[in-house]
Amino acid sequence: MTNVAFLGLGVMGYPMAAHLQKAGHSVTVYNRTKAKAEAWVAEHGGSLASTPKEAASGADFVMSCVGNDDDLRSVCLGSDGAFDGMSAGATFVDHTTVSAKVTKELYAAAKERNIGFVDAPISGGQAGAENGVLSIMCGGDGEVFDAAAPIMDAYSRICRRIGESGAGQMTKMCNQIAIAGVVQGLSEALHFAEKAGLDGRSVVEVISQGAAGSWQMSNRYETMLDDHFEHGFAVDWMRKDLGICLDTADDIEASLPITALVDQFYKDVQKLGGGRWDTSALIKRLRAMG
Repeated sequence: MTNVAFLGLGVMGYPMAAHLQKAGHSVTVYNRTKAKAEAWVAEHGGSLASTPKEAASGADFVMSCVGNDDDLRSVCLGSDGAFDGMSAGATFVDHTTVSAKVTKELYAAAKERNIGFVDAPISGGQAGAENGVLSIMCGGDGEVFDAAAPIMDAYSRICRRIGESGAGQMTKMCNQIAIAGVVQGLSEALHFAEKAGLDGRSVVEVISQGAAGSWQMSNRYETMLDDHFEHGFAVDWMRKDLGICLDTADDIEASLPITALVDQFYKDVQKLGGGRWDTSALIKRLRAMG
């Protein structure tokens, strides 16, 4: 049994923390809205803390899954931040999708305190978190990753170290760049099928078995055809992620013309009132155009 703290109980963090508890670890949870932490403890056991520092005290591993760069800085370095509660030799594992810049900043701050730090953003959506089959892309020191990987096994299908600090976040950017183009392509294909008077389900049944097949097609085509988007990864969060991708692309002189275009399409979806809709709502924009 390992003492583990989990900071952030959103749609991803809530089930991830539960998998840790089920795996036999002693889990202490913290959430900005305390009621959610209380609900988690009532459902799964473990214990709750009122601050990140309190949660991290005595923990061998501290996992986080929060909102953005500022949220992560706050739980790590803010008043009653986790770093102040962690013992030398403990490890902080961050599952938030943030910039590589803040990751490297926090890696350096952890190093000064003799704390390990792994950037470990995740992919697989809410279903992946609930089923414990997330893909985790990691950056950080090799020996620190090796120690943390068995903990992450509780909710991962694949967990791999890509390189030094920041490499995990850079890989997650690759993930979001790829998804943006795929979702737009799928949206256009289904919109075209509708305009052509074809049965969308029959179309997908055939083309999904060939080169056009993708996770997005297999998992999102039915809800797209049914015009249902009250689920999944929100457009607001995708725009946050794509903003990180585009800013980083400027820094490293990478060209992302399709990503930039799809980001603007998501902005149109926000204007339609779809900030909390699933990212597959790109098809709503096409339908709104007539």
